[in-house]
Amino acid sequence: MATDPAELGRRLRDGDRSAAAAALNVIENRGERDATRALLSEVSPAALEREPPAHVIGITGPPGAGKSSLLSVLVSEWRNRQRTVAVLAVDPSSKRSGGSLLGDRARIDHDPRDDGVLIRSTAAGGRLGGLAAATREAAEALAPAFDVVVVETVGVGQSDTDVEDVCDTVAVVVQPASGDVLQFLKAGIMEVPDLLVVTKADLGDAAKRSRRDLTHALAAVGSPEVPVLAVSSVPSPSGIGELVDALDAHRDGTDLAERRVRARRGAALREFTAEHGERALRDLGGRREAERLLERQDPAAGVTALVSALEAAR
Repeated sequence: MATDPAELGRRLRDGDRSAAAAALNVIENRGERDATRALLSEVSPAALEREPPAHVIGITGPPGAGKSSLLSVLVSEWRNRQRTVAVLAVDPSSKRSGGSLLGDRARIDHDPRDDGVLIRSTAAGGRLGGLAAATREAAEALAPAFDVVVVETVGVGQSDTDVEDVCDTVAVVVQPASGDVLQFLKAGIMEVPDLLVVTKADLGDAAKRSRRDLTHALAAVGSPEVPVLAVSSVPSPSGIGELVDALDAHRDGTDLAERRVRARRGAALREFTAEHGERALRDLGGRREAERLLERQDPAAGVTALVSALEAAR
């Protein structure tokens, strides 16, 4: 098995899913950034001569909303439709130790013998936004080799919106009678989802009330077009096929190339600021000038282009 990062990237580019685990090991080794860059260059849109084909889907929502149970039945539905699936389950890290239980993989039911499914747990570390620093790179690496790449994040809050800049479609999951509607309105999260999913539809009236409240809340913030679906994962799954159809419909109605370019530029700006600080951003002429610089560059250049401009400015 090849361990050369560039070779792993080429294998993924050619649809070889057996290279996925080794590629993720390279990306998660944050001390080997040159290796990661070599790998990602082989799966970039330039190398592929198109955008990667996978539908990158974000599944986010408060703890206990039933995201892992939902993913179990979604994975089964996708496999029934002959689609390969990779799930990046981002688990919370301890603020004290930095450790993570990495338990989401164990909670998502799947057949471990099925080579059409990959489930990988990663720690969120100290990163705000519910995403590990390597999550975007992992999704980029897997996108050429899988039909669906799912990013499951650690809850929703004021800072938990980075998933919007990683994924083509974002589904926010809530449970009935949880008070999440009010919390979403306070945090501004209602602007994030492309779909809202109410779990535990088997609870009946409580689920119907939550669905109605979410529909009204979306109308209040000017997003009445966002679908609100009710599903049940256990004991008898229901609404799952309709949810997959809605996810597909959002992808079909989105200019993915434009959305992904915008997302890459936004992520590059955040990564640059996080690594080099606000002073470095001011040295570039401010945020707007940095955005204009990124607009003139290959979107894949990202942080590298900003760092080069900073060195020239200094």
